[in-house]
Amino acid sequence: MKQENNPMLRLNEFGQSPWCDQLSRQLLTTGQLAQLVTEQGVVGLTSNPTIFQKALAAGDWYDGQIREAASRGLDAEAIYEELAVRDIRAVADLLKPVYEVSDRRDGYVSLEVSPTLAEDTEGSIDEGRRLWAAVDRPNLMVKIPGTAAGLPAITALLAEGINVNVTLLFGLQRYREVLEAYSEGLSQARANQLDLAEIASVASFFVSRVDTLVDGQLASLAANAGDPGVRARLLELKGKAAIANARIAYATWQARLDTDALPAGARPQRLLWASTSAKNPAYRDVLYVEELVGAETVTTLPLETIAAFADHGQVRGATLSDAVELAASRAALEALAEAGIDLQVVAEELEAVGVRMFAESFAQLVEGVATKTRALLVGGSAGV
Repeated sequence: MKQENNPMLRLNEFGQSPWCDQLSRQLLTTGQLAQLVTEQGVVGLTSNPTIFQKALAAGDWYDGQIREAASRGLDAEAIYEELAVRDIRAVADLLKPVYEVSDRRDGYVSLEVSPTLAEDTEGSIDEGRRLWAAVDRPNLMVKIPGTAAGLPAITALLAEGINVNVTLLFGLQRYREVLEAYSEGLSQARANQLDLAEIASVASFFVSRVDTLVDGQLASLAANAGDPGVRARLLELKGKAAIANARIAYATWQARLDTDALPAGARPQRLLWASTSAKNPAYRDVLYVEELVGAETVTTLPLETIAAFADHGQVRGATLSDAVELAASRAALEALAEAGIDLQVVAEELEAVGVRMFAESFAQLVEGVATKTRALLVGGSAGV
């Protein structure tokens, strides 16, 4: 494919930044990440415990560093942090030219506080500060879950000039609260006499997981519907909740910008679309990328979705702000509400499940480090 025909490269024409939603030592060492930047227009990267758990399990790329860290008496969690910090620093350095040429709009890499702190405000603040200092790169974003306990942590870290990626957002009410937390953080940063232009943040709004849950509810309602017409209308709503939810979040962001001026020099917090790979094989594999293109947004794509979108993605324009598409999304949300689907309840359930899943992944990750450490210390492979 000629570069000028690559749909990945066209996203920027409409003000959207593609970030890679994957990280591993192999991705860095082989030059694959650098290739994604130069050939696919990738301008940022996100990671989480689940992603790192998979990276650790794939081969022996981390074995040498694990053995060395273990020889200093570090426990499994401390070893994990050293592995992650090394990778995150390397990504930050690789993306530094992007960070500079974009005037700090892009070029960021995210590192998440322990998911076990999702309901611990002070613990999240302390760990956010510690990770910021450990990585020591201006283009780091510390990931904080957008839970009720996470909101004041988001404000506190921003007030200190620490970039924040607010993760695990599923619903409009919580997103409005995140916008407030961001605004308050900037106000406090200004009071602390910080340069607001140096503070960046994204709000990571999860997409496909919404459809997965809502589609199941619609299927159940349809199965119990006696009227064939009602059944058909319910099934027609499948695959519409996530996109409609995201489009209204974007409209909420735009309205906020129009009515509430940011402090002088401050940057708007951008919406980031997370969980963009289609989980339902009946849906187009690049559905959530194509339908959520818009100015001042980020879309995160795992490697397989980057490849799929580069191969057959269609960039139809700014689909987030298209008036016809937006009206259809509002109508879809109304129809879902009439059918008995409460998206606020859906968001609360998905948040709880997301926190639990990330905590489980983190526990498995630490246990994986411990298991590998034991194997290496009794004569495992030398690794890389």
